Amino acid sequence: MPIRQWAKRLKHQTTVVYYAARDPRTPWFVRLLALAVAAYALSPIDLIPDFIPVLGYLDDLIIVPLGLALVLRLIPADVMAAASERALAAATRPTSRVMAVFIVTLWVLALGGVGWWAFRKMHT
Repeated sequence: MPIRQWAKRLKHQTTVVYYAARDPRTPWFVRLLALAVAAYALSPIDLIPDFIPVLGYLDDLIIVPLGLALVLRLIPADVMAAASERALAAATRPTSRVMAVFIVTLWVLALGGVGWWAFRKMHT
């Protein structure tokens, strides 16, 4: 499978997982796992930064697909069908730059808060 098709499929599966996680018919533990995987996959910030040679892309190539595969196996079939339909409909809508800025702002604030807390702990 060419890389471009693989990436499109991965993006579609991430969107399906996101919609399945929001469905009340999905068990709570699957919802939690699905939201974590979708948030990590859609987040512009990685666990291992991409500029680190080789290791930077390992999370994108291993963690996200394995997390998606696990969640997709745990989602009930009826929820999966409904989430897949919603994901297809969402794929035709334009992207939101405002939401991208919002997500990046949340990550910066979270990292800044952790950094501030660590700085205060070290200097107390």
